[in-house]
Amino acid sequence: MLITKKHISRRTILRGAGATLALPLLDAMIPASTALAQTAATPKPRFVGCFVPHGMAPGYWVPSTEGKLDAVLPFNWKPLEPFVNQTVIMSGLHSRSAEPPPGATGADHWVAAAFLCANKPKKTAGADVYAGTTIDQLIAQKIGQGNLMPSMQLAVEDPGANSSNCGEGYSCTYTNTISWSSPTDPLPMELNPQVVFERMFGDGSTVEQRAKRRRRDRSILDSLTGSLTRLRTEVGPSDRTRLDQYTENVREIERRLDIAMEASTVAPTDMSVPIGVPQTFDEHIKLQFDLMALAFQADITRVGTLLFARDLTGRTYPESEAPTAGFHGVSHHGEDPRNIATLSKINQYHVKMLAHLIAKLAKTQDGDGTLLDHSLVLYGSNMGNSNQHVHYDVPHVLVGGLNGKLKGGRHLAYPTRTVPTGNLLLSILDMYDIRQDSIGDSTGHLENL
Repeated sequence: MLITKKHISRRTILRGAGATLALPLLDAMIPASTALAQTAATPKPRFVGCFVPHGMAPGYWVPSTEGKLDAVLPFNWKPLEPFVNQTVIMSGLHSRSAEPPPGATGADHWVAAAFLCANKPKKTAGADVYAGTTIDQLIAQKIGQGNLMPSMQLAVEDPGANSSNCGEGYSCTYTNTISWSSPTDPLPMELNPQVVFERMFGDGSTVEQRAKRRRRDRSILDSLTGSLTRLRTEVGPSDRTRLDQYTENVREIERRLDIAMEASTVAPTDMSVPIGVPQTFDEHIKLQFDLMALAFQADITRVGTLLFARDLTGRTYPESEAPTAGFHGVSHHGEDPRNIATLSKINQYHVKMLAHLIAKLAKTQDGDGTLLDHSLVLYGSNMGNSNQHVHYDVPHVLVGGLNGKLKGGRHLAYPTRTVPTGNLLLSILDMYDIRQDSIGDSTGHLENL
């Protein structure tokens, strides 16, 4: 049989009028009669790490039985029910790294930086910060060096809201980022979706040039119409459908960015809103997650982190079922069942935002599966019962398949105050073929994962 299929490079990038566009994986990028494992369609692993402070409402998140997950999940995790077969809930883990170092005080609210490295951050309010290299950066060193962006770090709360000393002798650096390229090098979490978008699709031109281009074209895709039209004639029907879906996703994000930029001009006079940052948390975090999913689809990056909120945040979530409750305030629920129920509604809302990303990954084709099949998403906190400021029995969940390396549909219950979260991080590194004897406070690998 004569095979005449045309092969397009996996790294094909369209360029035109000061814009660039990376493409998603297309069938035309897979050479004819070539085994999948030997092509650009070989499933590429991805990783996402998400941190949320203040723990979870006791009684609302731990499954009633160990082992197989029921189709109906506990209240806080209900938004993940459509993905239960790719979900692993872990209970009983101990975030020892969020507790003060020996002989020191404080740390309870100041060490989000410990979440992905399991190291106790050095107590300092100065520039001599010290934590640990986080697993997202170790994974990026392994799988992300060939990408335009080795990793992306996103946030949805302004890190400039406080002074350099966040309290009890700890630098705000420890609460402003969860991603560290080395123990002394914290990475900034990008708040502005417009900046993220331009890093993904811009060509290095100045802010003024990009603004002029936006005014002229309204969309970077407008300057690529000819290239896209020619490419559509060279690929098959399924690839044309993917190209259409992909470009529409880009256009939709640009439309929402334009709305965000316009909305920022009518912000309250006592609120400083950076240009391009949406007014609402709901739109902001969804836009950040959409950009991350788009970056995965186009193989611009394979590693991402997102900081849901900063410790001590008093933020309210009008789109949740507890629209007026301040997050930190209600986390000190005083063991009052009504307050605990209110906290659980905020917890569930946060998980609903996580489910937005999961749904995006689940419906995006990637080689022989979906992005979710090839990804591992970690979501968790470094606090258990926040009213008591305890760092044991902390909530963690893993979602995704990671190319068959994670079996979902399970609840793994570990003995309380026994298994450090460092064991989970060490096990995640193993899944990415990164072999280390330890990380942070780990004592071994996580059993049964």
